[in-house]
Amino acid sequence: MTTTIFIICCYLVLLLALGLASNRFFKGTAADYFVASRGIGSFLLLMSLFGTTMTAFALLGSTGASYADGIGVYGKLASASGIVHSLCFFIIGIKLWTLGARHGYMTQIQFFRDRFESDKLGLLLFPIIVGLVIPYLLIGILGAGTTFASVTEGKVPFWLGSGIICVVVLTYVFFGGVRGTTWANCFQTIVFILLGVVTFAVISSKLGGFSAATQAVIDKNPTKLQRSVHPNDQAKYETARADYETKKAAGATEMSAPKAPKDLSQLVFFTYMLIPLSVGMFPHIFQHWLTAKSAQSFKLPVIAHPLLIMIVWVPCVLIGVWATSAVYNGVPVIGPGTHPNAVLAVMVDKMTNPVLGGFLTAGILAAIMSSLDSQFLCLGSIFTNDIYLHYLGKKEISEKKKVLVSRIFVVAVVLVTYLIAVYLQNSRGIFTLGIWCFSGFSALVPLVIAALYWKRTTKTAAYASVLAAAVSWIWLFKNSGFGADRGYLFLSMMPVATMVATSAVTLIVVSMITRPLSKETLEKFFPTKSS
Repeated sequence: MTTTIFIICCYLVLLLALGLASNRFFKGTAADYFVASRGIGSFLLLMSLFGTTMTAFALLGSTGASYADGIGVYGKLASASGIVHSLCFFIIGIKLWTLGARHGYMTQIQFFRDRFESDKLGLLLFPIIVGLVIPYLLIGILGAGTTFASVTEGKVPFWLGSGIICVVVLTYVFFGGVRGTTWANCFQTIVFILLGVVTFAVISSKLGGFSAATQAVIDKNPTKLQRSVHPNDQAKYETARADYETKKAAGATEMSAPKAPKDLSQLVFFTYMLIPLSVGMFPHIFQHWLTAKSAQSFKLPVIAHPLLIMIVWVPCVLIGVWATSAVYNGVPVIGPGTHPNAVLAVMVDKMTNPVLGGFLTAGILAAIMSSLDSQFLCLGSIFTNDIYLHYLGKKEISEKKKVLVSRIFVVAVVLVTYLIAVYLQNSRGIFTLGIWCFSGFSALVPLVIAALYWKRTTKTAAYASVLAAAVSWIWLFKNSGFGADRGYLFLSMMPVATMVATSAVTLIVVSMITRPLSKETLEKFFPTKSS
């Protein structure tokens, strides 16, 4: 155990050193702190974008979800994410980079405020965007605390483990800005990809190989290899199955085994594909898009992103499925009552030696931190540029003070989020929390697509669409028991379908009945060839 903790500490120190080293290249300006002076090339852009999207949701969440619901988790999200994310980079990212470079934007709100001739639109978007990012932050902090507690068997408690990660990430974000974040993301992405492959190989070997591990699932939990089932139906089946096995062992004979639940409907499976759309409105992804050196820098991310998603998600999902039936040294690896969030960490802890376990845990933490840093930084950028400077700050303010304001706000947000995470701990699954967070961002995607491609979109329609997205999200989230019902559906579809449809229809209808924007604004964002 001491060896594992020592290796983790060494990794964190190395990461701090890398982040702090980037400060030597800091030019002292807000533009350099927030968008690295728009000088990031293809490879670093790929690593930062991929590392930012591969959160605790992708590693701990996908493993826990496949452990609870089966292998269909991959089909529902991973395969769709690879395609949809790259599509968003191509359709949304390149256009926003072009406009950002041309007009000097550093945040989404600056773009929307300018695009729709509305100074107050930022006041509506700010609380919604920040409100959706905070659950995203919670995913990472919950994952970090759970990983530390599981791997160290409670010697490093949840509050301390999550606190350590927050401090480490805050430190290199504080001093390095987006350049430090990009460097750290690149390093951490390489680390968790390589160590993820090693984790998969080691666990597979300890379970007797791919075929043996899968055969154990076929024998003991065959429903985990179905495409997917509704979580509530799966829970009922498992209860009935346990009751059947108990009565059978007691000698009962006149019984029939419970029937396995049917796969999810095609409609539910299809509407899951709307969730990855969220990447088109993530504020931290927008910020990384703006760091690109040129439009050519997007080529590699568009092509390679789906391949990297497959490399990370396939092992995590398979490990989660195998965990349902895994036996090592004659003892089930996952004991009763194990929270899904902890499944990956428990598998690593129990099936590897301390040295390898330390490195593999560092890989898990790398994936978590590679998202937290970008999210921390984007919140500071939004507050500084869209609230403090635009509404509260003086016109003449030094670059140094702009950076300081951002840093102070980031520290405040992290402290609040950390306290919420400690309070919640095991009350919500990472996967479920992520689904609701991403659904909210997906509901805002019709607005950004219309802003980029539809001249007829109006200011009133922008307000109406944002409000429709927010109200529908709140109403559906409340009806789900605030995320307690993991299998909540509305109109036999994923709630995100209703949110996206409500936002899009509202945008279209209101645009058609309200006054268009001025010719000057339309010419600014849709210039004619002659201009």
